[in-house]
Amino acid sequence: MRAHKAHIFPGYMKQALDFFGDQQPGQQILDLPSGSGKLTAALRKQGHIVTPADINNHQEDFVYADMTKRLPFEDETFDGVICLEGIEHVLNPFLLLGELIRVSKIGGHVIVSTPNIMNMYSRLQFLFTGTFYQFHPAQLHDYEPDEAVDRFHISPMSYHSMRYLGNYFGAKVAQVRGDKPKRGFLMPVYAGISLAGKLWSRSLFFSNKYNQYQERNADIYKDINSKGALTGRSIVMVFEKTRATQYFSAEELETKTEQTTSSRAA
Repeated sequence: MRAHKAHIFPGYMKQALDFFGDQQPGQQILDLPSGSGKLTAALRKQGHIVTPADINNHQEDFVYADMTKRLPFEDETFDGVICLEGIEHVLNPFLLLGELIRVSKIGGHVIVSTPNIMNMYSRLQFLFTGTFYQFHPAQLHDYEPDEAVDRFHISPMSYHSMRYLGNYFGAKVAQVRGDKPKRGFLMPVYAGISLAGKLWSRSLFFSNKYNQYQERNADIYKDINSKGALTGRSIVMVFEKTRATQYFSAEELETKTEQTTSSRAA
């Protein structure tokens, strides 16, 4: 790494650092994937106790952890868990999010960032090309199923899917943040689309058919129309764990899915 870039942080990394900078020092934090260890070092300077984990051994104290498998940590180990720009790289992001929440203590926070497929630029890209921002298939390599490689951006995750899964695994959305705007010079265009979108989405979220979910739907409406969600290159979601996570292996989850499908068909 070039010396002048050693202390430069991407926007999503700054968001995670700012969040834990407001917490009491001494937080037990998991940083996965740790990459070069830059965020781990910055969190330690804030006084936190950080466990860096990755499939590489960039630093001597890195713990080996494969994001496609069960993480090598006990339930409710960490006060904070950070996974930045990692969930979109795995074939089964649902189980990864469950694992991140599983190893967090109740009352702890899990921060997940991923390229923001819901920002205004991505919406325009999808309208005209049928592909999401940072998820066009032309950039992907064709690998064999058994190759242990980084398959790059193969799992686009929206606010809605992450919120639902967070709740399923025992966590609520505490905050929604974003890094710097994508194509900020298009702000006048974004403003017009946003206004029309808010009117349309209000008719969806506040329909009389969903009166029993008014409070929840109001929270969703607020989050998806926040500046971070509408303009950020990456969406940064902060979850707070509220209950113990029930763990399912990939095989168990597949069985449960098949049972649900069969019961519906019957």
